[in-house]
Amino acid sequence: MPLIEVKNLVKDYKLNVRKKGLLGSIQSLLVPEYEMKRAVDNISFSIEKGEMVGFIGPNGAGKSTTVKMLTGILVPTSGTISIGGLSPHKDRKRNAMRLGVVFGQRTQLWWDLPVIDTFELLKYIYKIPEETYKNNINMFNDLLEINEFMSQPVRQLSLGQRMRADIAAALLHDPEIIFFDEPTIGLDVIAKEKVREFIKYINKEKGTTMLFTTHDMQDIEKTCKRMIIIDEGTTIYDGTVEHIKESFGTSRILVVDFAENVDDFTMPGVEVVDRKDRKLWLKFHKDEVQISNLVYELTQKYGIVDFTVQEPEIEAIIREIYQGGIKLDESLCRVC
Repeated sequence: MPLIEVKNLVKDYKLNVRKKGLLGSIQSLLVPEYEMKRAVDNISFSIEKGEMVGFIGPNGAGKSTTVKMLTGILVPTSGTISIGGLSPHKDRKRNAMRLGVVFGQRTQLWWDLPVIDTFELLKYIYKIPEETYKNNINMFNDLLEINEFMSQPVRQLSLGQRMRADIAAALLHDPEIIFFDEPTIGLDVIAKEKVREFIKYINKEKGTTMLFTTHDMQDIEKTCKRMIIIDEGTTIYDGTVEHIKESFGTSRILVVDFAENVDDFTMPGVEVVDRKDRKLWLKFHKDEVQISNLVYELTQKYGIVDFTVQEPEIEAIIREIYQGGIKLDESLCRVC
């Protein structure tokens, strides 16, 4: 049985329609008019225990509304949610004890207190056994190096330090499920990699189920095997990251470092998209040009110092889907 099961989920908002002008404002106050806005439209999906799933979509797609319903903050208009047999909004306290949440743009840490004081408060709130608490603190220090700032007030931490502390706080009580909302936003490349490696370690060692909502596709590509894409409140893709790359990432870039300058390069099915000194970036479609044949022809005609193949970036594919440049076939979506 899936740990998270969502069936035909719908969320409608009742919005007040305000009329223009002073007279319209008075009329809206005395005789209010409303319109219904559907934020989530008949979404269904299931997530097994221990899965790491990217839950993505453009702004306003319904991601945050769905996650709020999963945590029990919002009540669905219709449809059902089951998290380990619990209804999030009916069993909100019991459900909350099994969840952890990391918000990249908001902190759950007490702003003026040292980090360790926040951890002690969370230990009390979640009734964490002393041995579990100490073991987790030691593990977080080994992997996230949090001891260096444990005694500092949160307001004095750098963004990278705060994110590490926030992730540790969310995992302190060993939640079964954790929701990540932009967990690496604003971090530098090294800090991002450290956070991603830690997340993968926790998933492997503790089997924690993880759901990511993020605009950084590297977060998804480097941590998740599966991805759910929603747009305008509906699911448009539910499948593996590799499958969507194979289906739509048909272009490849061959970066070739020639032994001498090549000014008049032409080859059927191959386009020069960039050049720098003796190095050319050659774009081709994998279904039309075989990489082995291309390399063979190049080595027969030119002196080659080195070459590398650049795989398609998932971020570019997703961006084109958002912009309508790629239409997803229903057969690629498991539930839509």
